[in-house]
Amino acid sequence: MSIVRDNQETSKSFDKIKWFFVFVLVALIVWGNFYFSEPDAVYQPGTIIRIVGVVVLSALTLLLAMTTNKGKSFITFAKESRMEVRKVVWPTRKETIQTTLLIAVITIVVGLCLWGLDTFFFWGISKLTVLGH
Repeated sequence: MSIVRDNQETSKSFDKIKWFFVFVLVALIVWGNFYFSEPDAVYQPGTIIRIVGVVVLSALTLLLAMTTNKGKSFITFAKESRMEVRKVVWPTRKETIQTTLLIAVITIVVGLCLWGLDTFFFWGISKLTVLGH
């Protein structure tokens, strides 16, 4: 029992170290993107360095983050979500068009009813107040 607890504590502390390096890499990406963004007159090697650096450091950062417990649970969640999306039965084109038209008609009818009520109440209040003179 104590060995399992020690392994969990070691894993948690190792995850904290990994997350620290993830944040350091993100800060390095932001700093490098800013530092190499100065345009040169003729040739801009900073742009190439910036693009390659951002892509490589981003990939390293994602790989490091995915080795943590949270990263592994995210990967599991993404796989399960993909499986669930495959189970969804999507409506046909005809059903989609019919539903869209029905919603549009209902929206127009409700809008006209509200406009009529608003006009009626405005007319009634204007007759009862100074606005009717």
